[in-house]
Amino acid sequence: MDVVKRNNVRLIGRGTQPMLLAHGFGCDQNMWRFLTPAFEDDYRIVLFDYVGSGKSDVSAYDERRYATLDGYAQDVLDVVEALDLHDVIFVGHSVSSMVGVLAANRQPERFERLIMVGPSPRYINDSDYVGGFERADIEGLLELMDKNYIGWSSFLAPVIMKNEDRPELWQELHESFCSTDPKIARRFAEATFFADNRGDLARVAVPSLILQCAEDAIAPVEVGTYLNRTMPASTLRLLRATGHCPHVSHPAETIEAIKEYLRAA
Repeated sequence: MDVVKRNNVRLIGRGTQPMLLAHGFGCDQNMWRFLTPAFEDDYRIVLFDYVGSGKSDVSAYDERRYATLDGYAQDVLDVVEALDLHDVIFVGHSVSSMVGVLAANRQPERFERLIMVGPSPRYINDSDYVGGFERADIEGLLELMDKNYIGWSSFLAPVIMKNEDRPELWQELHESFCSTDPKIARRFAEATFFADNRGDLARVAVPSLILQCAEDAIAPVEVGTYLNRTMPASTLRLLRATGHCPHVSHPAETIEAIKEYLRAA
């Protein structure tokens, strides 16, 4: 298995320590393009696409493997092992934050830091836990995906991106959604929004940064505080950035938050 080809792995940067960037649902490695220049001098940046996303080898997609986030965590570990990476700084956006948690719990010796951008261990509210959605909300979104995928994308992209005064941002996200095979996107959405990784958090031994956005419709502030309270070696950083994709909408603030955390490490 050629993991580098399968996951469209690209290496950039002039440093030696690996920084592995994992994109979120419906996206690909291109979404990191505003961040990578700020880290190229100091790190060996590893970019990749999950199987079924971006320019990955779609023929390698297995619906049983990717029915849960464990399959995506295996993609991460496959890349780490193929390149024999150690002391990895893992940067994950949205659902990839929990993918990173799963990967780091399996092989903690490979990872030095987890940086989670807009993370959530569970999107559905549960008794005293605030996830941001009711189960019926998620079921309604999935039903819309089945009936009208383009309409679903047109509805959800602006909600995720926010920053209504910059429509080009959500339009790019909409186009990214639409470039993904609808059946694969549907399965990834189900694996994402029905996941419950709360039980994995207390076992994370790798020091972690939680980047919590303001006015995030996907991962509200209560989720960030829950993560910080539950993960033993975590740091919570509240951003002024609005929406769920600060690495796209507010890259300068996101870069500074990551650099400040790494400088203090």
